[in-house]
Amino acid sequence: MVRVSTIVILAGIGLLLIPIPPVATILGILVILLGIVLRLVTDL
Repeated sequence: MVRVSTIVILAGIGLLLIPIPPVATILGILVILLGIVLRLVTDL
């Protein structure tokens, strides 16, 4: 079973690859940080 936090981190990395620099980069970083927080705080 794949953890939810892993999917969130991978989605953030995918957003970093989208060629819309300001919006996708900020959202990508925020989504990656959210995934890391989910992994550390919860068991998801």
